[in-house]
Amino acid sequence: MINYLWFIAVFCAFFVKGVCGFANTLIFSSIMSFGTSNINISPVDLLIGIPSNVIMVWKNRAKARARIFLPLAVLVVLGVIPGALFLKNADVTSVKILFGAVIIVVGLQMLIQERFLKPKEGSKPNPVVVVVLGLLSGIMCGLFGIGTILAAYVSKVSDDVPTFKANMCIVFLVDNVIRFVLYTMWGILTLESYKTAGLLLPVMVIGLVTGMLLSKKLKESTVKNVVIVMLIISGISLIINSIIK
Repeated sequence: MINYLWFIAVFCAFFVKGVCGFANTLIFSSIMSFGTSNINISPVDLLIGIPSNVIMVWKNRAKARARIFLPLAVLVVLGVIPGALFLKNADVTSVKILFGAVIIVVGLQMLIQERFLKPKEGSKPNPVVVVVLGLLSGIMCGLFGIGTILAAYVSKVSDDVPTFKANMCIVFLVDNVIRFVLYTMWGILTLESYKTAGLLLPVMVIGLVTGMLLSKKLKESTVKNVVIVMLIISGISLIINSIIK
């Protein structure tokens, strides 16, 4: 049964996505987990997440770069296949804690660089760091549908916020389509999921558009700081939720 908490969670989640381009799943799941099972949260998050990513990609389509999104899209596709086996046979909790720690370290490194060690004009990120983050982001997104390392990777190779949003949301779309097919095959997407998503869709649009409009008013550096803070919060949340569960 849908209640007011769903509407609050969706607005907050997609408002933040409109501002910084990601973290909607983190916020939505965190709020809804107080009284709803994950099996009911994930399908709805997926169904309203697909149109949100379409909107974000279309809005920033001029900044899409194949050199950024294609390798990650391939890694996400490849990550889904071993993911099903891995989740059945491995200790997922310890892996999520490890990834959470990596996210925090990357976020702190980005914060220090942004505030105190800003790179020179035209300089490029360390290729080793980029490759490692690219591999981790593809695996993490493919296995768990978590895009925080993806955000860290894309921020490293993006010149500005629109480029960051466009390329990251393209990869999110690829992940969404794969999970949509799998959720349909496995019977996770039910009629109730579609009904709930349909009711929440207008709220998602309002939250997303509001966030996008606000991001235009903010300085580029402010939006980057929001991205970094959300990365660090995501890592902490991932560790805490993994330990509690």
